Amino acid sequence: RTAHTRGVATMSGAMSREERRRASELEEARKAGLAPAERDEDGNEINPHIPQFMAAAPWYLSQKPGLKHQKAWREVDDGAGADGGWYKRGVKTFQASKFRKGACENCGAMTHKRKDCVERPRRVGANKSGTDIAADEHVQRDVQLGFEQKRDRYNGFDASDYGRVVDKFEAAEQLKEEVAKKRELEKTFNPEGGKETNETSAGAENSDSDSESDGEKAEDKDAQGFMKVTKRVSTAGGGASMTVRNLRIREDTAKYLRNLDLGSAYYDPKTRSMRENPTPNGNPSDDFVAASGGGGGGGSHISVFLGDNVNRGTGDAVGFERLMGHASDAFDAGAEVHANANPSAAELMYKQFREKKKAATIHTKGSILDKYGDASEQTKAPEGLLLGQTETYTEYDQAGRALRGGEVVAQKSRYDEDVFDGNHTSVWGSFWHRGLWGYACCRSVQKGAYCTGSKGIAASLAANDLMLQNLETRRAAKEKEAEETAALEAAGAGTSFGKSGMKNPFGEGASKWGDKDETAQDVELDPAKLMEALRKEDKRLKGDDADADDEISDKKKRGNKRGYNVLADEKEPTEEEMEAFRMKRTREEDPMAAKDAGTGGYDLV
Repeated sequence: RTAHTRGVATMSGAMSREERRRASELEEARKAGLAPAERDEDGNEINPHIPQFMAAAPWYLSQKPGLKHQKAWREVDDGAGADGGWYKRGVKTFQASKFRKGACENCGAMTHKRKDCVERPRRVGANKSGTDIAADEHVQRDVQLGFEQKRDRYNGFDASDYGRVVDKFEAAEQLKEEVAKKRELEKTFNPEGGKETNETSAGAENSDSDSESDGEKAEDKDAQGFMKVTKRVSTAGGGASMTVRNLRIREDTAKYLRNLDLGSAYYDPKTRSMRENPTPNGNPSDDFVAASGGGGGGGSHISVFLGDNVNRGTGDAVGFERLMGHASDAFDAGAEVHANANPSAAELMYKQFREKKKAATIHTKGSILDKYGDASEQTKAPEGLLLGQTETYTEYDQAGRALRGGEVVAQKSRYDEDVFDGNHTSVWGSFWHRGLWGYACCRSVQKGAYCTGSKGIAASLAANDLMLQNLETRRAAKEKEAEETAALEAAGAGTSFGKSGMKNPFGEGASKWGDKDETAQDVELDPAKLMEALRKEDKRLKGDDADADDEISDKKKRGNKRGYNVLADEKEPTEEEMEAFRMKRTREEDPMAAKDAGTGGYDLV
């Protein structure tokens, strides 16, 4: 039944068969549009297609058919008037030209008194001067707000105020576009790539860098809508479009597809988590690749997923684990702290512990640097190492020398420079003393000797002092002996012997090498025999002893009796042969005769 049939039955109380037939025909005619629609009490047309359960009013209302009973029949004043249900701001009403009785004595407004005036206290009030009378404020009525209006965050919002924000944003965007166009022109027409001039200040450079980064983001028009999916969501108020970002890259393999074995790691579809490693028997070398727990992919080119439990060792989880461990150790040591019962005290204690540990580490590092020095401050690190990267291609050999590319340092000499051997800190030849070269670090004049440092210098100086002391002692002894000899000569002893009968080595008749009678026979050598002895010594040293072999073979023919395994006659060497042996023998203990002595074949004077 429709609204018309229900209305007729309500008005007449009971309907006959003929009335029911006519009402049904009228209803069909209204639905077909042949008869005018029925109107309600307010004169509004009633849709004939409205079903009866909606158009029929309760019996106690006694109203005509319609939808009036479906609306709120009790009018409630929500407090929203011409002002929008909020307080008016900055509204001025009447402004008088002279002071009025009962007005504010400070500004002259009638809506408040002097103690409630919010203007600056005047030196001469409006009641005295009668000028500059302030306008009366708008007296706001008491606004009655409902439940929703009290909690409406935009109630009383003036949309015109937001225009200033929009204008500021548009001005900034226009300025960024101008800077981007200027930079593009500089890159196009400037061969140096549009570098900043010296007149540009630091502040301008910073602003340009910010605008450049924003401009680059705005230029990429294609990437603005990347990975965005627009979905239509059904809500109570109707459909609404919303943008949802897909957090998983399409090229990455989903974590639940990495191992399709039913006995592999469990995947929780509700939380989208897989805590265990789905491929525990994979290549162990891939475990070192950084993995991401979001969509199964990471920042590396190799997509490796090791399970969501890997994330427990990253981020704040590591700090929390260390905090719990420190609280447990402190509790075992006797401290009254518990991470679960009093987490604030545990965190404060851990913070103090880290500060003390950091201070102790800095103190230890400082003491070590003070004791041994800091080599990083003495030698400046290369520019490529400081910047962390370099575009310069350099090729090195096996010894670490630069072959091509980079900055090749020209060699200053053909010899190796700055080569410190034997723990020396200076090179050979950095020290010169009395015609001898040596090392300046230890003042050693023997090349190849191990460096003794400051102790070697002190020992050398002590040896020099001892030598001077010995010379002084000898000179004093000579002077004393000369005095005694002079005393004996004065007493009548004209010989060079003392009281003991021993010969005086410093008396008359004594030479530099001893007594002339003792050395006369030693120094007299036959030059011809000496040359022959030198020739034989050279042959012996070279291994060419053919003459000796011939002499031995002749003696064998003569049948001379010799001892067993004796090849030559045993006889004492002559003085010439001994002198030749002394002249030709190798003195390995002599440091100046060594091959690396540095004398270059020149005799020292």
